[in-house]
Amino acid sequence: MSYIRPKFRHPELPKNKLGYSVDFYEGALSTLCAGCGHDSISAGVIQACYESNIEPHRVAKLSGIGCSSKTPAYFLSNSHGFNSVHGRMPSVATGASLANRDLIYFGVSGDGDSASIGMGQFVHVVRRNLNMVYIVMNNGCYGLTKGQDSATADNGSKNKSGNVNLFEAIDMASLAIELGATFVAQSFSGDKAQLVPLIKAAIKHPGFAFINVISPCVTFNNNVGSTKSYDYVRQHVEATSTIDFVPEMAEITTSYEAGTSKKIKMHDGSSIQLSKLEKDWDPMDRSSAVNAMLRAKAKGELLTGLLYMNPDTQDLHHTLNTSDVPLNTLTKKELCPGSKTLADINAEYR
Repeated sequence: MSYIRPKFRHPELPKNKLGYSVDFYEGALSTLCAGCGHDSISAGVIQACYESNIEPHRVAKLSGIGCSSKTPAYFLSNSHGFNSVHGRMPSVATGASLANRDLIYFGVSGDGDSASIGMGQFVHVVRRNLNMVYIVMNNGCYGLTKGQDSATADNGSKNKSGNVNLFEAIDMASLAIELGATFVAQSFSGDKAQLVPLIKAAIKHPGFAFINVISPCVTFNNNVGSTKSYDYVRQHVEATSTIDFVPEMAEITTSYEAGTSKKIKMHDGSSIQLSKLEKDWDPMDRSSAVNAMLRAKAKGELLTGLLYMNPDTQDLHHTLNTSDVPLNTLTKKELCPGSKTLADINAEYR
């Protein structure tokens, strides 16, 4: 088997407005199991960044430990990246963002990395409303250590060895809404048509954007009895809406099925267009989103799509009133204003 990606690409591949073809957004050849849902999510990130005309060098990819945390190597090889300690990715993302607010931050994590050892870090990165896209590749098991149940494995589900999970699952999407996340979505790795617009919208959101993606583990958690298997998800998935992301000033070309349609304006003039499928659900109302999730759970369904969004949010930089200029670009002149200024500051505390 070859692990070298072929360099040849068709010379007529379409290019985005920056003049890049989609291969410029690819990464190394994946070494995950064949058919792993994580690779589909990586492909979604590649497509979203390509269609959004993002310069890869403006992206910082951060991850922890786990199968999911390997994936930043498989997309945007021309961007910045940092693979951190297990469960500690949010701290690294916070420090990097405070140093350079001009980058687009992608945090990639797994259900073990975020719902177990990294739960405390996840809670605080949500409450601080760090401006980043946080993707959890959720397969309900620990794929790197032979498939034990993770904290997101559903009560009553069976793992590959036939053991039944006795504990209630941590619902990452519901938890994110409860903690105050200002953009919360849920998707399925096998639904690229839904996932790509969600990622594009998350990139444009001026705050913490969380996407929980059910991503079946083909090796350890794709068996009969698993609620994270491909077959189970396809049979029980229910969408809130059909979704399209409309860039600023772009003509709307997507047509929608009959039903209630909602257009959510974002801070930069772009918008998310929703064709409503779920009854009694309002994506701008936290209580409505929580109730929709509870109803879906009671019916044994997996609710996907944009669950909740507050487009008027203000991120951590605004809360801390940080410099408009990235800290890593400040010179000695700005950082050391002189002894007189220091004396004036000290005088304020006397």
